[in-house]
Amino acid sequence: MKLNRLLEITTILLNKKTVTAAELAERFEVSTRTIYRDIDVLSGSGVPVYCSQGSGGGISILEGYTVSRAVLSDSERDSVLLALQTLEATRYPEINAVLEKLGGIFQNAKNTDSDWISVDFSPWGSNPNTKNKFSDIRAAILKSRVIEVDYINALNEKSRRKIEPLRLIFKSQAWYLWGYCLAKWDYRLFRISRIKSVRVTDEVFKREKEHVIKNGEKASDSKEETMINLSMKFTGDALYRLCDDFDDELIVDNGDGTYSIEMNFPDSEWIYNYILSFGGSVKVLSPESVVKIIKERAEGVLEIYAGNGF
Repeated sequence: MKLNRLLEITTILLNKKTVTAAELAERFEVSTRTIYRDIDVLSGSGVPVYCSQGSGGGISILEGYTVSRAVLSDSERDSVLLALQTLEATRYPEINAVLEKLGGIFQNAKNTDSDWISVDFSPWGSNPNTKNKFSDIRAAILKSRVIEVDYINALNEKSRRKIEPLRLIFKSQAWYLWGYCLAKWDYRLFRISRIKSVRVTDEVFKREKEHVIKNGEKASDSKEETMINLSMKFTGDALYRLCDDFDDELIVDNGDGTYSIEMNFPDSEWIYNYILSFGGSVKVLSPESVVKIIKERAEGVLEIYAGNGF
């Protein structure tokens, strides 16, 4: 416990210019006398800690001091911090505290500019920790506890499930839970934003050798989807979205200001919503079955605004 306190005091001093003994005592719930003894231990161990008196005084660490520079090179430290910043952008809970600590430990006297990169997924990402969902699921995974969740799947079906949670996966700007569904008696992938409540039960499960899942692509909580070959033509004003969604080699420039995409897509509700999201900037060329469904849905939208809906 004392060693942990000494390490955390060092981290605090690396990130703050000056802190008082009273502030440290309150944080660690010890006496100021204990804090001063800790400072003596740190000083005796070679950490350049010193105390200053008077207004604005307190405990400080020598400017430019860093912990164990030999452990990682400058480029390796930058890589670690970049990875953590990227994880922060996914809204991973508690990562800010880790960044604060490592930012102080890895600080480089030669290069103190930490603003060389900014990663932010906030307009498109989802907050996985609403109502502590993420934290509860993580705790259940670590303790091998069954969870009970209220879930809405891709078919808009609401259900209550009991799940043996195995792994958290971040893919395509969203968090997923990979686990064994006791209702389906099979492994499933659950999107955390669709989990509306989580209750960690007292039921402990034995973690068996799980089915292989690669990049979250081998299983889902919907019926197995068939694939269709879809051919579409887009107007030029949709090019930016095509660049966002498809590799360059899949985007065919027709030379007349339009662009074409032809590839296999899952025959699911998602693809129809995706096509309709382009409005008048897309025309489905084939297959005819998809053309028919898009026409029917477009006519349904017109009916709504003609006053015949809702």
